[in-house]
Amino acid sequence: MSEEQSNKGDMSFLDHIEVLRWHLVRSTIVILVFAIAAFIFKEFIFDDVILAQKNADFWTYRLFCDISHLLGRGDALCMDDIKFSIINITMSGQFSTHIVTSLVAGLILAFPYILFEVWRFISPALEKKEKKYARYLVFSGSLLFTMGILFGYYFVSPLSVQFLGNYQISESVTNQIDLKSFISTVTTVTLVCGLVFELPLLVYFLSKIGIMTPEFMRKYRKHAVVITLVVSAILTPPDVSSQVLLSIPLLILYEFSIYISKIVNKKAAH
Repeated sequence: MSEEQSNKGDMSFLDHIEVLRWHLVRSTIVILVFAIAAFIFKEFIFDDVILAQKNADFWTYRLFCDISHLLGRGDALCMDDIKFSIINITMSGQFSTHIVTSLVAGLILAFPYILFEVWRFISPALEKKEKKYARYLVFSGSLLFTMGILFGYYFVSPLSVQFLGNYQISESVTNQIDLKSFISTVTTVTLVCGLVFELPLLVYFLSKIGIMTPEFMRKYRKHAVVITLVVSAILTPPDVSSQVLLSIPLLILYEFSIYISKIVNKKAAH
């Protein structure tokens, strides 16, 4: 059913389900197309992107090393010694990891198109003035998601990998990290950061429908700090550096979301 048909008269519940189904089908097809591309270019996805975080010359590690030198601390923040190796311990481990990782890559690459389909689904129900602002959904949502992905990949994930991969309770115990465990840590942390950065967009829509107000967010700011720390502890591996690193942008996004809610409510009042 086309959008023009959606605008003609009232649609039944089944009609809405049918429209939603086709939006989901198109989104799934785009995800699979990107996933297939990621599957084909496995050398780039694994060697140059995901597994690159175990190399001492990874951009983040070089950045921290440069900062250490600028602060006059020598090699204190340099990560030149990689003390763990990645192994595969199951027959189908590498193949199944290849498939799952390709699907995650497909989801990340297709995210802007998924937002586009979301906009197409909700736009017939919006008024002309609301459509004008909703058009920015794809751009702003994609921008926030990309920022979150980059932040997770270049900061939260590599610090988690270094801390957990090199942590030892005894010199007699060697770290040999399972491939699935390593890939899961990198992809999960990175993807979660991308989704978490969508907070301002979520607040925008909640404010539009009257659920969220700036007064409410200011009143419960202290509670939000506690919740942010808890969420960071749940979403990141159990090391303090990753938790703090994720909580900082979350708190900044929360303050930015208050400003967004204020603008939305101010326009609604007029």
